[in-house]
Amino acid sequence: QVSLVVNVASECGYTDSHYKALQQLQRDLGPYHFNVLAFPCNQFGQQEPDTNKEIESFARKTYGASFPMFSKIAVSGAGAIPAFKYLIDSTGEEPTWNFWKYLVNPNGKVVKAWDSTVSVEEIRPHITELVRKIILKKKDEL
Repeated sequence: QVSLVVNVASECGYTDSHYKALQQLQRDLGPYHFNVLAFPCNQFGQQEPDTNKEIESFARKTYGASFPMFSKIAVSGAGAIPAFKYLIDSTGEEPTWNFWKYLVNPNGKVVKAWDSTVSVEEIRPHITELVRKIILKKKDEL
């Protein structure tokens, strides 16, 4: 499965455009070959102040988010969780704001990272190419 790992925040200027686009991506490509993996984070501008339950409720009610939402975490610095340390070590790219995106292939290798200013639409071709490879491989195995 291809994964797009994103550090999300509910009160960021990027929230609306990113959540809408992430949910559209999930709807178009998931859940068999692809998933958005959302990790709420309050490290940047204190823009994710709510509880895990409130964050998930906000994302599901406001954007119809159907992708996995994890507990609020730290994504950079000494307190970053191991998963984000791996993403950072693999790419040399450490989140400096909300909505950093890391594309991970089915083997767990980090393919690329994008910062908040890069839209989900801009990276969609990279994701669809990886998903296409999975589908073609499964087709060949049949």
